[in-house]
Amino acid sequence: MSWTDERVETLKKMWGEGQSASQIAKELGGVTRNAVIGKVHRLGLSNRAGTGASKANAKPKVAKAEPKPKAAPKVEAAPKPAAPVTDVVPTGMPPRSAARRAIIPAGQPLPPQPSANEISPEALAKVSEVEKKSKKISLMELTERTCKWPVGDPATEDFWFCGLPVKAGKPYCEAHVGVAFQPMSARRDRRR
Repeated sequence: MSWTDERVETLKKMWGEGQSASQIAKELGGVTRNAVIGKVHRLGLSNRAGTGASKANAKPKVAKAEPKPKAAPKVEAAPKPAAPVTDVVPTGMPPRSAARRAIIPAGQPLPPQPSANEISPEALAKVSEVEKKSKKISLMELTERTCKWPVGDPATEDFWFCGLPVKAGKPYCEAHVGVAFQPMSARRDRRR
C-alpha cells in the first residue's frame, strides 16, 4: 500500500471530520490503524480534543513547518552533593567496618551474609581460627576438594580463598559450612 495523493486527501478529510483512525483505516482499506496514526503525525495534523460533530464543518488544516521560537536557555541547578557511600547490607545485618566496604555493581547478587543473631559465637570463633590456618589460595588453585570461601575484597591484592579440605557434599570447609548454611527453621522464622 502506498499513500497516494487521493488517499492522503481522504485521510485528511476524515480526520478533520473527527473520525477515528480505525474508521479511516477501514474506509481506505489495506492500511492499519497504526499506519493511519503514523501518517497523521507525519502530516502534522492537529490533535482533536472534541467529538466529530464539532469539527464536521471545519476544513482540515495542513500544518506547515513554522520555526519554533527559541526558548530561553535552561539554567541547570547546581548538582546535588553525592550521597556518602554506605554499606550494602540486607536488613538485620550489622554494618561492616569502613575498611571492608565494597561497592557491588548493579545486577550482581549480594554475597551470602547471614545476620549476626543467626550465627553462633562458637561458629564465628571457629571461622576466625580457621582463617588463620587457611591455605590462602587463588581462584586458579581452587578444586572440588578445596574450600571456596572468599576472604577480603576481590578488587584488592589481599583477596584469597580458604583452601582447606571441604566437608562432604559442600563447597566449604566445616567452619565455613557452619556460617554459610542455616537450619531450615531459622530461615522460615526470618521470613515472617
